[in-house]
Amino acid sequence: MEYLQNNFISQGGFVMYPLLFISLLGFVLFVERSLFLHKGQIGTQDFLSGIKNLVRKKRLVEALTLCEDTPGPMARIMKSALLNYGESRETIRSAIQSAAIVEIPTLERRIGTIAALARVAPLLGFLGTLVAAFQALYLFESFNGDSSVLSRLLAEALITSASGLAISVMGMLAYHFLFGRVRALVHDFEWAGHDINEFLIMQSDAEASKREDAE
Repeated sequence: MEYLQNNFISQGGFVMYPLLFISLLGFVLFVERSLFLHKGQIGTQDFLSGIKNLVRKKRLVEALTLCEDTPGPMARIMKSALLNYGESRETIRSAIQSAAIVEIPTLERRIGTIAALARVAPLLGFLGTLVAAFQALYLFESFNGDSSVLSRLLAEALITSASGLAISVMGMLAYHFLFGRVRALVHDFEWAGHDINEFLIMQSDAEASKREDAE
């Protein structure tokens, strides 16, 4: 198996080495981003329920502590809302949006690089095909149409093109998978931000009404 892999790479010519580098770099970035996004995911509904229960019991400090102890961008966004508890709806919404603006780029980081690598790979494969074609034209006359030389160059052209396309397909699949994960998280931010905003306003109004009744 190792022999076949080494032979495959050597038959593809020098272009196979940058293609191999691109594939390895893309794989490393995909694994790193997948782990990062997985680490940032939490049970949004359960987390929000816990925060709401603490706020209802007027244990705001514990709710903030829960946010600080919970990893991920969702907890930090919810913390920004809690820090503005008692303020107007627009103030809380602005705080949530400001926190999301900080968090979203960290989720998208390096995902665009994977897409760029996927676009470059077939171009490198095509470059390898052109190099092999020029070599074939040059050597065709030198070796009087030696079929063994032509078959080797044909194999090099096909291998580089196929490798570039294969790497591009895998790279684009990885990009769209990660992009979908990011969009799902952003959708959760929007939903949770709206939900906590409305809850904090209702809770604040209810507490103000109780104070007025007590007076």
